[in-house]
Amino acid sequence: MIPFEPKRPYQELGLLLRQELIDGLYKVGERLPPERDIAERLNVSRTIVREAIIMLELENLVEVKKGSGVYVLSIPSHSGGRENILNDDVGPFEMLQARQLLESNIAEFAATQVTPSDIVKMRAALELERSEIASGAKECAGDEQFHMYIAEATQNSVLVDMLKQSWERREQSPMWKLLHSRIVDLGYREEWLQDHARILAAIQRKDPISAKNAMWQHLENVKQRLLELSDIDDPNFDGYLFSSNPVVLHNEQ
Repeated sequence: MIPFEPKRPYQELGLLLRQELIDGLYKVGERLPPERDIAERLNVSRTIVREAIIMLELENLVEVKKGSGVYVLSIPSHSGGRENILNDDVGPFEMLQARQLLESNIAEFAATQVTPSDIVKMRAALELERSEIASGAKECAGDEQFHMYIAEATQNSVLVDMLKQSWERREQSPMWKLLHSRIVDLGYREEWLQDHARILAAIQRKDPISAKNAMWQHLENVKQRLLELSDIDDPNFDGYLFSSNPVVLHNEQ
């Protein structure tokens, strides 16, 4: 008997790994194989493996030791229990992919509808973001404001509501919070500020194609950086060469 009917890709993998614990494949105190090994064995992306590990971590079945790996804390019962809290939680990388699809199109449309007052608000959001980064503040109000002002520039209230729901869901997600708890290097915020500046420049030029591409690339950068910064495997393991989303390909030098 499974503890719940899986609704998300990471839940299907999480239940499979959970069953392997029940079947005795791993014992308490043992380390799970590296993410890339799991991904290759089960033919899934590393983003889904990362999300499945977070699911097991929230159930107190495994412990993540950053830079070392994932270790078994306890063996689940067949009947399940705490995992029911995750029934409707969306994996953080799946959530980012949805935002990438939604917001790239919002940025494209915003570039055709934007007004001077919209531009003023976006600039103010970037200034707030700069000041938050400079002061070392953990708050990211400028980041959220910038994305919301782009949605408002579409002059379409339904798109604004959709984006608000996306942000609210993120803030309420136990999985998103746990992923971010493992990230201590905040240097990525400077990179994302530069991404925002490129998006704003494209929208200000009323260039919808560039605006769409800039937003798409920004959220691709967010996904890749979160994967890198939250990496939990042994650094001696070659786990950095992976393809989590083949939509955007980067040229190698």
